[in-house]
Amino acid sequence: MTTSQLSTPHAPGAARRAGRPGIALAVIAACQLMVVLDATIVNIALPHIQDALSFSTTDLSWVLNAYTLTFGGLLLLGGRAGDILGRRRVFVFGVLLFSLASLLGGFAQEPWQLLAARSLQGVGGAICSPTSLALVTSSFPEGPERNRAFGVFAAVSAGGGAIGLVAGGMLTEWLNWRWVFFVNVPIGLLIAFLTPVFINDSERHPGRLDIVGAITSTGGMASLVYGFIRAADKGWRDGLTLGAFGAAVVLLTAFVLVERRTRDPITPLKMFADRNRSGTYVIMLSLAAAMFGMFFFIVLFVQNVLGYSPIQAGLAFLPVTVAIVTGAGLSTRFLPVLGPKPFLVTGALLTGTGLTWQTQLDPGSGYADGVLGPMLLFGFGMGLNFVTLTLTAVSGIAQSEAGAASGLLNATQQVGGSLGLSILVTVFGTASRNEFSDQLPDFLAKATPEQKAAFAKTHELPARWGNQVLAQGISTAFIAAVGLVALALVTAVFVIRVRKSDLESLNGTAGTPAA
Repeated sequence: MTTSQLSTPHAPGAARRAGRPGIALAVIAACQLMVVLDATIVNIALPHIQDALSFSTTDLSWVLNAYTLTFGGLLLLGGRAGDILGRRRVFVFGVLLFSLASLLGGFAQEPWQLLAARSLQGVGGAICSPTSLALVTSSFPEGPERNRAFGVFAAVSAGGGAIGLVAGGMLTEWLNWRWVFFVNVPIGLLIAFLTPVFINDSERHPGRLDIVGAITSTGGMASLVYGFIRAADKGWRDGLTLGAFGAAVVLLTAFVLVERRTRDPITPLKMFADRNRSGTYVIMLSLAAAMFGMFFFIVLFVQNVLGYSPIQAGLAFLPVTVAIVTGAGLSTRFLPVLGPKPFLVTGALLTGTGLTWQTQLDPGSGYADGVLGPMLLFGFGMGLNFVTLTLTAVSGIAQSEAGAASGLLNATQQVGGSLGLSILVTVFGTASRNEFSDQLPDFLAKATPEQKAAFAKTHELPARWGNQVLAQGISTAFIAAVGLVALALVTAVFVIRVRKSDLESLNGTAGTPAA
């Protein structure tokens, strides 16, 4: 079915008011904004969620992981479902599921209720996000019109994080943390209503959904992440910790076996046969692991140690968004001239330098010296890598497989973020416990009777000692983050062999800077 057929009012699956590409693009972009915004809008609310629902700091990471694990684990399945069942239908279902999960999350009264809602949000996001990108392809003819649509889509994806930081701060401070979830409901319902009115459906393609592959991969990664976070609280010899790691081995092994034998695998394992693509996935996984950890811990630091309000915390993170966009713009412009390797190596070096700086955090650190400077280095380095990794992932691959290669890169980013955050939280938990033991004698020697009575009830140290425990745990976690970025740097130097000529067919250049 061609684009012209789809735009005919009487064609099957045609929109009731076809021929309004501007409105169609606005609807698609609004969905992508809602999904991208959700990660950062929740980040700013984390300290308030922790207080309201009595999360420990280590368990609090599940508010992020529950979303990213299901989102990343089911991302490829969501895109495949759109191809088989019809993109518009699947898109609307994903948006409604995301909206329902947001409503449930806003009403959560117990930690498990919020985590269940976040998992369901991830499922909805995994369904509607890849389908929204595919709808751009099926809604706009190839050429300048589609390129402009992709430009708008990319701008929304890049800017959504910054909008989420500010919006999360405003909603949390002016209303309360529950509104970071409630805000999705009217937006989602409006998108679902407008989609069949202005967006044409796509042609359906025969195929099978790899449900077993999706379940084993997502379950295996969830078990692995649970094992790390459980170890942070209960230790490495705990029965459930060992059981989680054992389940992860079984499920991930089963996933590989299933993918090797199924006709339509959710993850084409042949993508890993090329050293450049495999190296790209390793770099993305490592950098995403460090990035998720950095945002998680710095949100806690600026609100709990520096005493920032939610709005101040959101504004405090805006410079890192500017740094990311600046780095991405430079890499886009000069990739055809210099090739990808200089950007991958320099980006990893800058990111690692920023994290190394953050290992020096302590309760006396201020925003300018302890947070802003390191974040700018980190963000600029990440920006150099984002565009470069995307193009490297699809270099030298058949056009028919480019979607699978880039989709796998996106899934790697989400899953890598969850896995990395769980590792860093484990390091944080161990370091915090050790620092707590070190601070306790000093507290008991200097505390007032009222402070000792409060400690007996809550087992929490007052701010003077508690901030030291938190800062020590965070700075130690950043040491592990530096190790993750070091893996990315080594991979960029010794594994990646993409030349600038390999990218010319992807961006339509002939060795000149991109506009």
